Amino acid sequence: MSDVVNKLWGFCHTLRHDGIDYGDYIEQLTYLLFLKMADERDIDLKHMSWNNEKGEKVTTDCSWPALESKAGTALLDHFSDVLRALSRQTGLLGDIFAQSTSRFSNPVNLKRIVALIDDEEWTSMEVDVKGAAFEGLLEKAASEGKKGAGQYFTPRVLIQSIVRVMRPDPRGKAEFRICDPACGTGGFLVCAYEWLVQESKGVFDRTDAKRIRTATYYGQDLVPRPRRLALMNLYLHGVEPHIYLGDTIYEPARGEDYDVVLTNPPFGTKGANQAPEREDFTIETSNKQLNFVQHVVNTLKPGGRAAMVLPDNCLFEGKAGEVFEILMQDCNLHTVLRLPRGTFTPYSQGVKANVIFFQKGFPTETVWIFDARSNVPGITKKDRPLTDKHFVEFEACYGKDPNGRSPRVDLGETGRFRSFSLEEIRELDYKLDITWLKDESLESGDERPEPQDLAAEAITELEAVVDDLREIVALLEREEGVEV
Repeated sequence: MSDVVNKLWGFCHTLRHDGIDYGDYIEQLTYLLFLKMADERDIDLKHMSWNNEKGEKVTTDCSWPALESKAGTALLDHFSDVLRALSRQTGLLGDIFAQSTSRFSNPVNLKRIVALIDDEEWTSMEVDVKGAAFEGLLEKAASEGKKGAGQYFTPRVLIQSIVRVMRPDPRGKAEFRICDPACGTGGFLVCAYEWLVQESKGVFDRTDAKRIRTATYYGQDLVPRPRRLALMNLYLHGVEPHIYLGDTIYEPARGEDYDVVLTNPPFGTKGANQAPEREDFTIETSNKQLNFVQHVVNTLKPGGRAAMVLPDNCLFEGKAGEVFEILMQDCNLHTVLRLPRGTFTPYSQGVKANVIFFQKGFPTETVWIFDARSNVPGITKKDRPLTDKHFVEFEACYGKDPNGRSPRVDLGETGRFRSFSLEEIRELDYKLDITWLKDESLESGDERPEPQDLAAEAITELEAVVDDLREIVALLEREEGVEV
């Protein structure tokens, strides 16, 4: 995959002279990859009917072989027709290609990319190809100073571990819905479906099959491009998801509830200068991740379960205790996983994060914390990548019950898995940044984080302090009767 990404990225430099920036280029690639993979999966796109600008009904062959066979201006014109035809289809296909237009003006450039894509058999690769290509290209963009490249991704290894312990199984359960309210390119939803296929060996009961395919997987994202990729990914898996475009926490709730929520809300404070006006939020805060926590709790069905990725500051910053106090009253927050340092390399190397697991409808009595960070070498892109081995012990300690009710053993002060009673959590004002292992790796010069990582950690913590100060100022201004 990395070789393919390097080829595709190398050609991006040429396209910049054709007026195509890196974002447009990546989007154009997703259209072409979709057409090629649809052909490999025998999805029929040959006879797509649509109305042209004159209102005349025309039929366009949108298949990959039809596109690949053309050259010159005929290729440019046909590619534009293909995108128009697909954007005017009803249902999911039209949603995927909504407002899609060709950005190519030079037929030679388009032909070269078509040939490059045609050389590979994409569906045979043992990766989420579209997500991997998109991620790889954004990584390249990030290395050249482009901002925001990491906001769409959670490492696939981490997602798969979360899915294995959460077991999002909709079989035999009417109206069972799985959601990611910050879905990006759909990694959690794709992995949840792939896990189901593996568990069922791809065979579904006749009464389940259509429901699983059309009424089980839900999501939302603020940005059109990753949403489009999520739709494409699931469509190519034979799933018809419901993925909304919009702001999950600043728009009113949709009134839908879910059995399983798997999500990694976007890190950072950008755009979070004010608290959302949501009547269903008990705690008023401008912290995006804490608002996502409140949103997820409110959208879970009674008995529903969730796994959420949260940065460290969300376990201790100003309003965290208040949010988690409410959460622990309404839900059993049974497990916290402290992730290895550098988990989100190369996008957000300095971010230290956790995964919280909870079930709605049962108050918290005990919180179990697994420390996968202390005395674990930091993750790097090449020398020490994140692998399944990082989560083997955690999964064993978590147990087979997705609701966290399997028998568990406190491994003591020298172990990685410990339990803390609600009384102990209450004494800490419901702050969950609890550590007990001495991290000897931080005392070793060889294992100390890189300076840029330490700087990123400092920035994250300073942003949390700034958020606290903003909320204090807002509170003071309200008490003085000053309009904020």
